[in-house]
Formats: sequence, structure tokens, C-alpha cells
Amino acid sequence: MRLVIEARGLTKQYGDKTAVDGLTFTVRPGVVTGFLGPNGAGKSTTMRMILGLDRPTAGSVTVNGRRYADLAAPMHEVGALLEARAVHTSRSAFNHLRALAATQGIPRRRVDEVIDLVGLGDVARKRAGSFSLGMGQRLGIASALLGDPPTVILDEPVNGLDPEGIRWVRDLLKGLAAEGRTVFVSSHLMSEMALTAEHVIVVGRGRLIADTTVDEVIRGASVNTVLVRSPGAAQLRAAFAGPDVTVSSTESDVLEVSGLTPAQIGDTARDLGVALHELTPQRASLEEAFMEMTRDDVEYHGHLATEATEATEATEAPALEGDRA
Repeated sequence: MRLVIEARGLTKQYGDKTAVDGLTFTVRPGVVTGFLGPNGAGKSTTMRMILGLDRPTAGSVTVNGRRYADLAAPMHEVGALLEARAVHTSRSAFNHLRALAATQGIPRRRVDEVIDLVGLGDVARKRAGSFSLGMGQRLGIASALLGDPPTVILDEPVNGLDPEGIRWVRDLLKGLAAEGRTVFVSSHLMSEMALTAEHVIVVGRGRLIADTTVDEVIRGASVNTVLVRSPGAAQLRAAFAGPDVTVSSTESDVLEVSGLTPAQIGDTARDLGVALHELTPQRASLEEAFMEMTRDDVEYHGHLATEATEATEATEAPALEGDRA
């Protein structure tokens, strides 16, 4: 079995709107792969096509070498969280999971295991409709892991979680990847993706922008700037002057130097007998790299963003009844 997600020329159109435009990528096991893109970029539609909820207009996508619809026991092969609130609100968390387990021949002891795993033991007998957003996310993750699947697909799993819960999800995802599973996760929290994912697939307006490591994304956005903090900043500024060197300053003892390496700066300070209190190469954050990478692919800007995004997402993922594969 090939424990990968493979998309080849994956395309989805809704009338004259192209939500996903010829995406080709592979999600491999053993690492957490982040799925990033601005609102309306086609992430949710792509995930729905992976799970057989939307039929591609063109192209194909397989999980573990087969279409999702062809998997004999889907929950044992793919665990997914797309909508945490997709539960029967009058059922308890335990009964919701037990009903899911019964459809796939999963023993009751596994229900108890995932309840403990996600930290819902104290509320397992309470109605899911009374759950907070964070508790609903935990229940959704429990549902995804119920079949102990080798492939896990999660859409915004940290939504509504507190800092402790976010860290728990981070550790969980890393642990699943370390076990050799294929982990594909979307998130708007770039700072969290920087801590969780090793690889990222970035899309914008339905097209592939990047398919690379997190380090490569950050490295590509970083500028050759070094932060220098020194009581002899003025003396260093004069020494750094040159046609290929740029020096700026926002504080009397701080310089931002472009065009020189940290080693060159350190050697110059030594030769001048000037003390250095800080010498730090500046590196872009994943969020800064993402913003730069997707700048031309943001569909809506300014104060209209929330309203327009909701409209886009509504057209991006129509009701399942009319589009099930």
C-alpha cells in the first residue's frame, strides 16, 4: 500500500468559477504536511475531493493508491475532520463515537481509547450539542482517529482550542507522523504551522504556489539583514559604509545591516575594539513568507474581507447532495 495522497491535475469548477485549478501534489508519510492558502484559495474544496465529497471536474486524487470511494473500510484507512459540528447534537460524545464505530466494525474499547486520547473523558456522556467549539474539535479529532488510520486529514483542527489544546494538537500530529502516518492539515495559524509542519503545500486562487519544506519557504522570503546591538553603533556604522552595504537604525545602539555577513560584522567590531551585545541574522517568519508568497492571490482585501470570504466559501463548497461522487 502506498501511504500517500496523490493529486494529478485536480480541477473543480462551479459554473464559471474555478475553485481548484489543475493541482498536482503528493502528501507523503512520516512528516506533517501543512495545507496553506488565503480564504477562497480552494483548500476546503480540495480536501472534499480527496474524501470523495465533491466530484472533480478534471484530474484525479487518490489516497493510499485508490480513490476514496473505492476504499473497502474508509475509517480504517483515512481519518478526516472537515466540520467538527457534523454530529447528532442530541447524542452524547460516547454514543456518537460508538455509532460511528458500529458502521466499521470497530470495537467499543477503541471508542474508550480515543475519548481518553482527546481528553473528553469527563464529558463523554454529555450531549454533543452542548459542547464548546474547542470540545467539538476534540470530538471531531476523536472521530478521525477512531479507525486508527494510516492517513489523517484535518481541516483547521486547532480552531476554538485554548493554548494548551493547540499544543496538544501539535504534539498529536507530530506523534502521528513519527509513527509513519500521512498527516495533511490546514490552518490559518501560521505561527502554529511553523512549529508543527515540516512540509507545506501552498495554494492561491485554486493554483499551486509552492510545494516545499517550511525551511525553504522561510529561507526564500528572508533578506540578508543582520541585527547589530552595540554601544559603539555610530562607530560601526561609519566602518560599514560601502557601495553594497545598507545600514538603517531605529535606536541609537541598534543597526540593521544588509550586505555583510555576521562574520564580517564581528571581525570589523573586533578590529575596532567595539563591543557587540547582539549579532542576529534576521529570518522571516512563516507568516511573513506566506503573506509575501500569496500577496497577489488574496481574493478580498480590507474591511470587506469577512463578508466576501463567507460568500466565497459558500460557493466553494456547495451542499453535498448535488455533488457527491
